[in-house]
Amino acid sequence: MRIAFICKRQYMGKDVIADRYARLYEIPSQLAKLGHTVSGSCLSYQGHEEGLWQHDALPGKLTWESRSLGRTYVPALLTYPQNLLRRLREFAPDIVIGASDIPHVALAGWLSKRLAVPFVADLYDNFEGFGQARIPGMVAALRRAVRNADLVTTTSEPLRELVVDGYGARGLVIAMPSTVDKTVFRSRERIACRQSLGLPESVRLIGTAGGLYRDKGVETLYEAWKIVSEQRSDVHLVLAGPTDPRFPPPTGDRIHTLGMLPHARTAELFNALDVGAICIRDTPFGRYCFPQKAYEMLACGLPVAAASVGAMTHLLADVPSCLYRADDAKSLATTLLSQLDRPVVANVGIEDWVQLIGSLEPQLQKLLAISLRT
Repeated sequence: MRIAFICKRQYMGKDVIADRYARLYEIPSQLAKLGHTVSGSCLSYQGHEEGLWQHDALPGKLTWESRSLGRTYVPALLTYPQNLLRRLREFAPDIVIGASDIPHVALAGWLSKRLAVPFVADLYDNFEGFGQARIPGMVAALRRAVRNADLVTTTSEPLRELVVDGYGARGLVIAMPSTVDKTVFRSRERIACRQSLGLPESVRLIGTAGGLYRDKGVETLYEAWKIVSEQRSDVHLVLAGPTDPRFPPPTGDRIHTLGMLPHARTAELFNALDVGAICIRDTPFGRYCFPQKAYEMLACGLPVAAASVGAMTHLLADVPSCLYRADDAKSLATTLLSQLDRPVVANVGIEDWVQLIGSLEPQLQKLLAISLRT
């Protein structure tokens, strides 16, 4: 198959092309490694370098092209769809996949109609929770595109249900959570990881990694820490990730703030901890997201304390002792202390990207076969 993959350039603070990062890279990369010819088209909102890149993906072929909005933001935004359509006519795709945010899903749907090929929408989150959704017409454009897609992949089962019941999707809808590189996120020796990160070796460590923002739910962890720290003098808190200057993390002799960590170092952190906190708020965004750190922590064999909301309720249904009431600091503190004293590691099967995309490919083949018959 010849597959066009449409997405934004920067994803979760990473450069999709340069960092070869996570879902937006793995979907086209793994499809190419299955023998397909994939053309990835990225639009940069941040002014990344423009160009054309060829990545090794034998036996298939993976090419990336990136354009930037630059300083002439509005003119570049208005001309991008037609320019991309012209390039894709030359590429002649069999299928168009749109991912990453509302504009790119809607754009991919528009392109597929003009190219008369099947359209796949990939939703790695509930995009209605993004800031773009406040722009008039954006939510309607997203719902229209997703409703008319031939296939929709979602990052969680609750989001799949929303797309089926709320959007009225006409095509097949599959829950396909993002996964992790299990060669990176795996069990390692705890003391060695603590030494590598400069963390104390002889105390109990709880903590988390990711965006340390109020809307992500980390405030609940900060409040829970007050309770835990009063009850247990042997416990320290470890935090890693970007922060909001208007909402700084707590400070103290028993708090260790590591800042932004590279991907591999995040795996070291999860192996250094005794318990990992997965903080999610009970909001429309929280109910439909699938926090990547859940699989990362579990792949490292780390006991977790996760908010009982959305996908986490489903994922950890068999181990309720790992769950706390969302937005409830006392409940989180109780769960953290329980996991410190009587740790339970959730036994969750985690497929790798090869397995996930391997199961997706037959669905794409079916779409192409139906398209060729009509």
